[in-house]
Amino acid sequence: MDPHPGDAGSALWTLECTARRDAAGLDLTGPWIQGRPGQRFVYLTWNGVDGTGVRGMFRRAKLMLDAVDPAAAAAAADTGLLVARLALTDAHGRPLCAAVRPPAVTWSAGVHGKDPVTGTL
Repeated sequence: MDPHPGDAGSALWTLECTARRDAAGLDLTGPWIQGRPGQRFVYLTWNGVDGTGVRGMFRRAKLMLDAVDPAAAAAAADTGLLVARLALTDAHGRPLCAAVRPPAVTWSAGVHGKDPVTGTL
């Protein structure tokens, strides 16, 4: 995934995954999705660069997929696009970390070809 500066006005990543409906709802799997069924998440990793140019992780957040509203998950399964909107920093201005669930993240179905940040086609 391409890195983005932590102070960027917005950041956008597209992650390919497979969605399967089961008795518990929607189960997402793919190369960027971690965890067991019912506990899936996507890592948002914060990296720093030291004085020698070596990059290293110093914090990470888990975007918890079990917190996706079932109606949003069903709509996203139909459109083929699930969108997460969140601030990259916490209430103190530090990088967002730990498990992230609503209201810190808003999940919705997206529309292919429509920019999820600006809403334009």
